[in-house]
Amino acid sequence: MHQIQEEIGIPMIRIQRHSDMHASFTVGPLPTGYGMTVGNAFRRVLLSSVPGAAITGIKIPGITYEYATLKGVKESVLDIMLNFKLVQLKKTNKEVTMAKLKVSKEGPVYAKDIEVPSDVEILNPDQYITTIDKGGKLEMELRIEKGVGYRPVALAPKDEDSAEIIWIDAFFSPIKKVRYDVEATRVGAITNLDKLTLEIQTNSAISPEDALKFASNVLKSYFNLFNETDVAVEPDFLTDIAKISAKAQEEETQKPAQESYTPIEILGLSPRTLNALINGEIGSIEMLTKCTESKLTNLRGFGKKALNEVKAALATRNLTLGDDN
Repeated sequence: MHQIQEEIGIPMIRIQRHSDMHASFTVGPLPTGYGMTVGNAFRRVLLSSVPGAAITGIKIPGITYEYATLKGVKESVLDIMLNFKLVQLKKTNKEVTMAKLKVSKEGPVYAKDIEVPSDVEILNPDQYITTIDKGGKLEMELRIEKGVGYRPVALAPKDEDSAEIIWIDAFFSPIKKVRYDVEATRVGAITNLDKLTLEIQTNSAISPEDALKFASNVLKSYFNLFNETDVAVEPDFLTDIAKISAKAQEEETQKPAQESYTPIEILGLSPRTLNALINGEIGSIEMLTKCTESKLTNLRGFGKKALNEVKAALATRNLTLGDDN
């Protein structure tokens, strides 16, 4: 970690959750230029490498190409394939699985009509697929895979019976949006620091927090290639996050405990009594309980009646004045 962190402290991360699939992460303070460096690295990995699931091919009895039409079905095979690209999926394992779509009733067909195996979940069940006319039917198998990034048909695996499968371009990423902003921030007299805000939106197959953790581990694995021996070069210009944390904890424990301050107004005292206390620089209940009877009676405009009023008000809160002894 940059040596300046010893002076400005460990970057703090604040998470703002907009929904289960949308969150913003703000981190700072960072050294000058590190906001852009870290933000751009995360953005590229998040958009290209987070795994997700997609429909990668279909099998239709008697159909071997995408430009065919189906009797009693409104959309062509090509249009149906385009709608399959919009179906958002969550898959728990890496194995290729097959789902079924078999509908014979008249009316619209949605993603919820797909019979998926136990390891697959449809995230947008209301996604439109096609419409079946009276007397028509639709029967096909869907090939579902888990992968990363974008895979065109030309790169589809050829170890299967390709003649029966109509391949679909697959976009696996569950990340719908990544955006980062870098703002100027300061710590004390140091005014040229960075604050990074990273906004992540997913399709709910993975949470924004887990997506960020995955991207962090990917970057870490690549950076470690350049320092497999874990040898620190120019250690005087590096700092250890554990060292900074220990120093911050030590400073925190050495701080004097902050005294509570409860405004004296909440006791509901009469204006005359309240003014006498405030003029005597007694502004909180904590300060009042440290006062003795003799100290209070020496205050200007504070008599026996005011003393009894104060004692009664404190008694309602199980509090008393200080001891004269």
